[in-house]
Amino acid sequence: MVLFLKNGWRKIEPYVPLLVKAHTPVSVLIAARNEEKSIHKTIEDILAQNYPAQLMELIVVDDHSTDRTAEIIASYANRGVKLIRLNENEPLNSYKKKAITEAIHLATGELMVATDADCRMGPNWLISIVGLYQEKNYNLISAPVAFHQEKSLFERLQTLEFLYLIGFGAAGIGNRKPSTCNGANLAYKKEVFLALGGFKGIDDLASGDDELFLHKVAKAYPGTIGFCKTLDACVYTHAKPNLKELIQQRRRWASKSVKYKDKKITVLAVCIWLFNFSLALNFVLGFFNPYFFELVLVQFAIKLTAELFFLEPLTAFAKRNSLLLYLPFLTVLHVIYFIYIGVVGNAGKYKWKGRLVK
Repeated sequence: MVLFLKNGWRKIEPYVPLLVKAHTPVSVLIAARNEEKSIHKTIEDILAQNYPAQLMELIVVDDHSTDRTAEIIASYANRGVKLIRLNENEPLNSYKKKAITEAIHLATGELMVATDADCRMGPNWLISIVGLYQEKNYNLISAPVAFHQEKSLFERLQTLEFLYLIGFGAAGIGNRKPSTCNGANLAYKKEVFLALGGFKGIDDLASGDDELFLHKVAKAYPGTIGFCKTLDACVYTHAKPNLKELIQQRRRWASKSVKYKDKKITVLAVCIWLFNFSLALNFVLGFFNPYFFELVLVQFAIKLTAELFFLEPLTAFAKRNSLLLYLPFLTVLHVIYFIYIGVVGNAGKYKWKGRLVK
């Protein structure tokens, strides 16, 4: 599997923008809920893009914020930022999808570029994504997301693991078997979104505005999905500061797996889960028969070697090679974490953005 993934990453050529003039009308979309501490930084970064102002609009949807988020967004009205306020009376299980859908209905652009309200991006973020779009005419483009400004070992471990997830998604696209992407940095044609009925059929989950929609596009328009392999196209956000918030986030991500139409992806996820479960089981059995301790050592060696083999080019791409020093530690912790998330992510309720989600 790792050989297959690494080959997929290699198949994606590093994107080098050609000297072409931007001509694509773009709508940047953000769904925001209680982001008063970060939304102004994100808006400022987007307004500072090296992209023709007449071809770009920024639409921010306030998702029932209880802080100053809407007020801050509204203060940018004189700079062309459009604010939409959600006002549903009935509770939803997919407020973010509702927010994005409302923004797209208002959008005048040809290409929708979605990001999150707590992301930072460099001045060439938009021109990189749009440049690839103009060259390849992809229906959907996934672009890199990374953590930055880590304050602890716990956050650095998340950064390393998250690079694996981003690489996993990019490799799937490189192998023409798209499986995952991240909604914090995702672009797609408005006409494609409308033609597929938007999020219809996947709108009963709080998450899934990214990879479940990716699956819809991959099924309807095979071979029209790309990955923008350049750091200029990367957006940066923060790792979760504590274990509780990390588990809630990953439970939300894992909850999407029940909606995968391509069962090969589900089978792959189950196989990875079973491998990690066998590690834990063999460790316990080792107390009854030392042979199993030897087996665990062999399994860990295989796991560590495979992850190092895949992560080395990813950390090089992100210019974070030093993170590989934490890989042995992460490899051990990942077993417990992966087993737990695999179970609770598909059962029970969890909290997200202050809401209880079923």
